[in-house]
Amino acid sequence: MFYHVFSPITIKGHTIKNRFTVPAMVTNFCNEDGTATERYIAYHEAKARGGWGLIITEDYNVSPEGHGFSCTAGLWNDGQIESHSKLPERVHKYGATILAQIYHCGRQTASDRIPEGCYTRSSSAIPCPFGDQIPVPLTTEEVREMVKKYGDTALRAKKCGFDGVEIHGAHGYLITQFFSPYSNKRLDEYGGNFWNRTRFAREIIQDVREKCGDDFIIDMRISADEFVEGGLTIEDSKAIAIMMENAGLDMIHVSVANYLSVDYNIASSFLPHGWFTDWAKQIKDVVSIPVVTVSRINDPFLADEILASGKADFVAMGRASLCDPDMPRKAKESRFEDIRRCIGCNDGCEGVLFTNNPITCVLNPQLGHEYEGEIPAAEKPLRVAIAGAGPAGLYAAIAAARAGHKVTVFEKNDHNGGNFYTAAIPPTKGEITDFLVWQRVQCEKLGVEIRYNEPASARLIKEGSFDKVIVATGSHPSMPPIPGIKDNPNITNAQDLLEGRIMPGTNCVVIGGGQVGAETAHFLAQLLRNVTILEMLPEIAKDAALAVNWNLKASLEKRKVSVHTSVRVLEIKENGVLYETADGTQCLAPADTIVIATGYRSNEDLKKELDEAGIPYTAVGDAVKARKVTQATHEGYEAGKNL
Repeated sequence: MFYHVFSPITIKGHTIKNRFTVPAMVTNFCNEDGTATERYIAYHEAKARGGWGLIITEDYNVSPEGHGFSCTAGLWNDGQIESHSKLPERVHKYGATILAQIYHCGRQTASDRIPEGCYTRSSSAIPCPFGDQIPVPLTTEEVREMVKKYGDTALRAKKCGFDGVEIHGAHGYLITQFFSPYSNKRLDEYGGNFWNRTRFAREIIQDVREKCGDDFIIDMRISADEFVEGGLTIEDSKAIAIMMENAGLDMIHVSVANYLSVDYNIASSFLPHGWFTDWAKQIKDVVSIPVVTVSRINDPFLADEILASGKADFVAMGRASLCDPDMPRKAKESRFEDIRRCIGCNDGCEGVLFTNNPITCVLNPQLGHEYEGEIPAAEKPLRVAIAGAGPAGLYAAIAAARAGHKVTVFEKNDHNGGNFYTAAIPPTKGEITDFLVWQRVQCEKLGVEIRYNEPASARLIKEGSFDKVIVATGSHPSMPPIPGIKDNPNITNAQDLLEGRIMPGTNCVVIGGGQVGAETAHFLAQLLRNVTILEMLPEIAKDAALAVNWNLKASLEKRKVSVHTSVRVLEIKENGVLYETADGTQCLAPADTIVIATGYRSNEDLKKELDEAGIPYTAVGDAVKARKVTQATHEGYEAGKNL
């Protein structure tokens, strides 16, 4: 079925068993001194066990001030070698090839992420858009010393047992800061013309080769286009690729963007699958070395098709590997219904990482907990009742069933998913249904009984003689105390609108501009309605991950949605919504449909009923407090695991 993605390829004497590639992704799983933790090693080992042929680890810093985040790996001194030597050994036993990505963040960091007394460095004194310092430009001699640091770090990686390194020359980090005229304003031999701006990278490749020998793979990641004014373009990057191959590069990994264009780099569901694989093809057309492509590829069929198209030699599937580290093995066994696919929400990975915390995954609660091992079999199987078949309830069911418990789920609706099903309806969110189908299929395979159209009650739980009860009844839309809101036929909530219970009129006002409200407005705009958002905060979609926030705002602007922030809704009238701006001006937004999207409240009825009946229970997800789906999936899984 797969004619390309499972074919082996040999580079520098290393036979890579397939083309499934895990690209470097910052996890923040290491210690602050750059040494490895068991959490970090087990995370990569799980991917090797899952069948990935090539694994590229996250940023190994070449210098202490090279941290872009507080707890990334480091091999800037010999004392770090011992802890990282365990990683290649444990990955190799599953037949995977592993490269250590080596980098220096340059200006793309913050003062609280590098050692005290250090300062940010770059090619020139231009700050990062997200930084808090003006970087100190490296002197010409310091650039030459930095070249040696890259080579020394690569040599330490070889001593650890890595099969090679990937030199990080993409995403706006230090090497890109030399490549790009957007950031490089130097007047010495490392600035000015194209040849000079690539000198730093060429010298690094040569230094790594001299120190590590001909049997060591040297890869480089580049940004084919920075998508910023004055930055690198695909034509620039094609020339760079040729220069790097001539300098001794063995393979090249084609990505895009920098921090100012991070919405392209960590593409959300707003961007299509494999959206810049054509850039990889353009690079492949001008070099003779293998090319790695990437760009929101989340399915083995997509990976095989990209290889069949001749666009690349490897397919990197980063967030897809976070979501399901066993994807290659499942694909090889034709277990496609068991693959848990990334939905491009960016909440657990990018959204958490940019707060400088260890990453998570909304859909995979085991991410970062691989070192804990699988769920142990229960000594005494229990009868478990779960109220609610949303993400929290079904993850509780899956975990409990894996432990050997007999699980029954009560669900008031005729389908699973809860509010997460509603979240799948706005534009670009349809892949959420993939996860909801995955949960249902896993429950079926594990023998979980789901009773649809049967809400849980104290009576049913007593009659079933259940040993444990988990309440995952979710939340419902809240209605704010706005004058005129009661008994108004034009009023609805986002959930009823999105699930098709209300036909919207021509002029729609959405009260509430959080992610739910903004996505509902996008949905209405795609129905060619005239849409207005009224939001009390200074910014809409503030609760969305960065890339999603930017993409959503751009889509609303494209669809000509009228957005009013820092306003106070005063009254709902027959012909519209009266609101007050920050300067006290009162305005009327005409409306024949008014959508309330001001948040959710926990469903408390079952909890009160169980309390009155004296039945103990564990509440999870929105049944505790209305929050995001990450809390629902993680709390549900933990509750089912720890019965």
